[in-house]
Amino acid sequence: MSKPTKILITGGTGFLGAYIIQELIQQGYGVRALRRSHKLPFFISAGTLDQVEWVDGDILDIVSLEEAMEGVDGVIHSAAKVSFDPKEKRELFNINIDGTANMVNMALEKKIQRFVHISSVAALGRTANGDRVTEEKKWQHSKLNTQYAISKYHAEREVWRGMGEGLDVVVLNPSTILGYGDWNTSSCAIFKNSFREFPWYTNGVNGFVDVNDVARAAVLLLKSGISAERFIVNGENWSFRQLLNTIAEGFHKKLPSREATPFLGEVAWRLEKVKSMFSGKKPLLTQQSARVAQTKTYFEHDKLLRALPGFSFTSLAQSITKACDHYLQHPQAL
Repeated sequence: MSKPTKILITGGTGFLGAYIIQELIQQGYGVRALRRSHKLPFFISAGTLDQVEWVDGDILDIVSLEEAMEGVDGVIHSAAKVSFDPKEKRELFNINIDGTANMVNMALEKKIQRFVHISSVAALGRTANGDRVTEEKKWQHSKLNTQYAISKYHAEREVWRGMGEGLDVVVLNPSTILGYGDWNTSSCAIFKNSFREFPWYTNGVNGFVDVNDVARAAVLLLKSGISAERFIVNGENWSFRQLLNTIAEGFHKKLPSREATPFLGEVAWRLEKVKSMFSGKKPLLTQQSARVAQTKTYFEHDKLLRALPGFSFTSLAQSITKACDHYLQHPQAL
């Protein structure tokens, strides 16, 4: 099978998708990107975005997908909704599960050569007691699994179903992605909260990874001969306290000083809920995100490093410093 040269990417106006576009352009690929909005990501250079063939469409609109996949030989499916708000459960499931099913079905119909699915470590499930997670982890129903995690798990099942029907697929499971972007959306909100001196921290542990590393891994796996495999893409495992302290230091802001024990975490998300009812803004903390922050999960990345010789991860300290500098230097991001 020849290597794909023209790629359709979904989620190209989002955080990770925009960086994948940048990587594809740098590697000489022709890029077509599906978009719902004409608002382009300000954190990617205009010169890069001008080289993209933008097409209006939606992963929930099958007709637009048929047109978008015409004439491409590879797909990177990056579009997804990230939310821990129970009020957004229906939309979360529609986009992440039904949208992925639509992508898989159309890729099969169009005989797409290569399908790269951006999943999440959330699709593997979490642990509470400091267990180490590899690609072999089996999904288990648990109260630790957020609605987002459930949606990504079922989305991945659609991709594996496509593989069973003949689609050449590879799956990436990134941990929490860090970098410079629109801090009003996705994991970039971590920087917004730290900049505004959100006072709470926990000693829970999670995996984190630089956005550029995920983009590089996606493109390398796209052009690799690897098929029917999933790869955890995780830079380092840090405590939430270490992460928030490092970001606060990067912004020269006050470090979080209140430990959100499990009991206080329950109090904090309830206070945030009440606050959001009066302000009309989304709460900084929800019941699901508060519980995740208490867990300790360590994600392994050895399989990826074996599969991609020469690939290395950016240190989180370096990634955070660079991102904080970019946020401070570009007022439109604040």
